[in-house]
Amino acid sequence: LAERAAQDIVLAHRSGESMSMMMLSIDNFKGLNAALGHQRGDQLLVAFGARLKSVVREQDLLGRLPGEGFVMVMPDTGSSGASTLAIKLADILASPFTINGQDVLITASIGIAAYPADAQDFESLVSCISSAKLRAKQLGGNSYQLFNETMHQKGLENQILANELRMAIGLDQLTLHYQPLVDLQSGAVGGMEALLRWQHPTLGAVSPAQFIPVAEECGLIKSIGAWVLRRACQDIRGWMDQGLNVPQVAINVSAIQFRDAELAQQIQSTLAEYGVDPGNIYVELTEGALMEDVAKSEVILHSLKSLGVKLSLDDFGTGYSSLSYLKLFPFDKVKIDQSFVRNMLTNNEDAVIATVVVSMAHGLGLRVIAEGVETEAQCAFLRDNMCDEIQGYFFSKAIPEAAVQAMLLQAQCLPAHLLRTQVRPRTILLVDDEPNVISSLKRLFRRDGYTILSAASGQDGLDLLAKNSVDIILSDQRMPGMSGVEFLRSAKNLYPSTLRIVLSGYTELQSVTDAINEGAVYRFLTKPWIDDQLRSFILEAFQHKEMADENHQLNLKIRTANSELAKNNRELLESNNDKQQLIARSELSLNIVRETLHRIPLPVLGVDEGGMVAFVNTAAVRLLNQGASLLGADMVYALPELHAAVQGTPESGHGQVTIDQRRYRVEWHAMGDHSTSRGKIISLVEEVRLV
Repeated sequence: LAERAAQDIVLAHRSGESMSMMMLSIDNFKGLNAALGHQRGDQLLVAFGARLKSVVREQDLLGRLPGEGFVMVMPDTGSSGASTLAIKLADILASPFTINGQDVLITASIGIAAYPADAQDFESLVSCISSAKLRAKQLGGNSYQLFNETMHQKGLENQILANELRMAIGLDQLTLHYQPLVDLQSGAVGGMEALLRWQHPTLGAVSPAQFIPVAEECGLIKSIGAWVLRRACQDIRGWMDQGLNVPQVAINVSAIQFRDAELAQQIQSTLAEYGVDPGNIYVELTEGALMEDVAKSEVILHSLKSLGVKLSLDDFGTGYSSLSYLKLFPFDKVKIDQSFVRNMLTNNEDAVIATVVVSMAHGLGLRVIAEGVETEAQCAFLRDNMCDEIQGYFFSKAIPEAAVQAMLLQAQCLPAHLLRTQVRPRTILLVDDEPNVISSLKRLFRRDGYTILSAASGQDGLDLLAKNSVDIILSDQRMPGMSGVEFLRSAKNLYPSTLRIVLSGYTELQSVTDAINEGAVYRFLTKPWIDDQLRSFILEAFQHKEMADENHQLNLKIRTANSELAKNNRELLESNNDKQQLIARSELSLNIVRETLHRIPLPVLGVDEGGMVAFVNTAAVRLLNQGASLLGADMVYALPELHAAVQGTPESGHGQVTIDQRRYRVEWHAMGDHSTSRGKIISLVEEVRLV
């Protein structure tokens, strides 16, 4: 390939024509190779090469660089022509490949560079197309990229970063931080996510978004993943030794780690080494890691669950988000991606997605975590919509191991007013631009023990509502900037559970009537007021609000109980499925043992504790059966010679017995050493006499 390409470069130089080179590689071929097996993986490469060969011209050159991918050299072709070919190749590769009767769908990443614009020799062109191909992979694959100098620089930086990363573990530059997950029912820290951090002595803090893709590309992700697991278990062990109540810890597993056949064994041995209960660990995966081979993913997930660890699905909603897959895979938790949480208070579609994910997951018996929660309002929305846990800067950023210990010692938790079940003080918001009216109302309501907030305008009122939980709003109608009805209409949209009352001496009948009809205003009261009547009315309004709140709380409790019931049902179903699989495997093992014993040419019998014959192999039937079935017979009557030889003897022994004038050596062993069976297994060997 290098020699032929060098000749084409010389010819292109002489003729002054452009020449393009293209590198193509199958996306996630390592995962496919592991799923298919190396032999079928080789067959896929052969079929892939055949499709590429079908489109090359006579003057083109197609070759393969080990570990890099296929390379195509195209004389007399500029970048635009190579781009057109790349689009055509994507269509050709879209059809399934049939490998040993199995259809395999693939995509490819393509990098393109041109002579002389990008490089002047073969080695440099290979470097360029390799950088461009890598960029295509980083953008999600199934695409092509034209080389530019930025890619080359980025490739050099990644190469340097990979070399630094190889030394990072040994130089103790990697650490774990932990971000708490807070339970919205109890307010306590219910879990933590272990997050990898790299503090380089000269580069400073290197973002995981920067070094994790490099680790995956250069083959370091498995060793880094093993380090993360060990360090997390070491930290858990340290907290436990301090007598702390350690919540469950989630450990992220990349798609490459997930496909590693040794993952389950690695997790099991590491947990055993540090004495960590498997139930303390959540293995956290993204949807993309599961979709490459759904059937194999299901097997791997069940093997992980059999260890006793829990499973969490990260970034739900950003990928395939298939309900059938969520039902198929044995997850315990689902995470709502922060992209939906971030805008759910201002974007109705994001709010709908978040609430639907919660409802759907609870219906399947899964707990739901919302990540990226940064404000109290987001927390309150998620609480009211039955989300189980939150994670984000609102409660805590990711913190180092020592800070976790302090947090657990202090039993840090959410404020009481943000919990799902709560009792709050009665709070009223007074909105009026006349200070003397506000003062009079405060004096009037202070004797009733209410928490009183006040604002001089509608906008000030909205600002207070954003920071405080309010039961009743009492607002003037005629105010500068925003009328009372306009203010209360906005309040209804943002905080629909508040009771909204207009108290005004000015009456614009149509606007007030419209507001009442659409539910923006609960009541309209006029100034001046009678103190006792106003106090009585506000008390009734609080009672009405509290009754509605109690109904809402009851509804939340019922939904919580239903969610917990669905979760328990799912766990029970999984437990029953595991038991059924165990029974099936036990039956299979029993059938194998039974078949093996039947094939043995020596007579073998199994006798229970009461002396009943429970098993007879084929050789024993031929020797001992005298016209009547031995199975279920009492040995004392059916086989008196054998009974006499073994009765009253130790658990194991041997002796002689004569059957049909032939002498046999009899050996017996008590059952129960390796099973729950009771009784004896007896074998007979005919004694050969030398004449």
